[in-house]
Amino acid sequence: MRMKKWLIPAMILLVIISCKNNSAEPQVNVIMPLGASRVQGSPPAYLSYRYDLWKQLRLNDYHVDFIGGEVDGEIYPLVNEEEFDPHHEGHSGWTSAQLLADLPSWTSRVDTPDVVLFSSPGGNDIIDGLSYESAIENVVDIVQGLQAFNPEVTVVLEKMAPGHSLVMMIGPLGTNHARLLNDIDSLASSLTTASSEVLVIDMATGFTDNMLADPIHYNQDGAKFIADRYYSLLETILE
Repeated sequence: MRMKKWLIPAMILLVIISCKNNSAEPQVNVIMPLGASRVQGSPPAYLSYRYDLWKQLRLNDYHVDFIGGEVDGEIYPLVNEEEFDPHHEGHSGWTSAQLLADLPSWTSRVDTPDVVLFSSPGGNDIIDGLSYESAIENVVDIVQGLQAFNPEVTVVLEKMAPGHSLVMMIGPLGTNHARLLNDIDSLASSLTTASSEVLVIDMATGFTDNMLADPIHYNQDGAKFIADRYYSLLETILE
């Protein structure tokens, strides 16, 4: 008889705890894809990595919210009956100076990102033959602006995939691309703070001409390659 008196309340308590645990909302990781045309995409001419990355994240039960002031209007296949999250901050043709100038605008109208995927930092500066030093200064200011927006943000800087091998031999493109690949590790280290980590992801190693839809942009193979690399990194830091 004594056992019954304490057993029933104990069972009720366990049921209550179980219900509370089951009703807990999943952790949502807020991710901002940031950059230029490789982020924006322009199907069917060339593709962004964003859909393939989102698909992998959702298929592996990561709850993510892609944010940005731009909206991808393309229709993509559903994943587990969910529609693709089309938000991003990719601006075709924009240089680092343009991204920096617009930073106050988009940080004022989007949610606070946990992670920023900064694609091809300074890429259009290199293509347009602009000052390498100025591009690096702008990238630094962009990252520090993101850290001011969220002091605990994780920023991922690309060692960016090259353009077509023939294009990279024109003018200073190849030289400045190699220079960026060499400098980006120390750049990320210098920008990392006690609360905000700046990581580097290598998109250059293993990227080939047959992953391009044109001299610069990704085809399906290229988009998948970039998405796979991002996913491999994100699964080590997302909740």
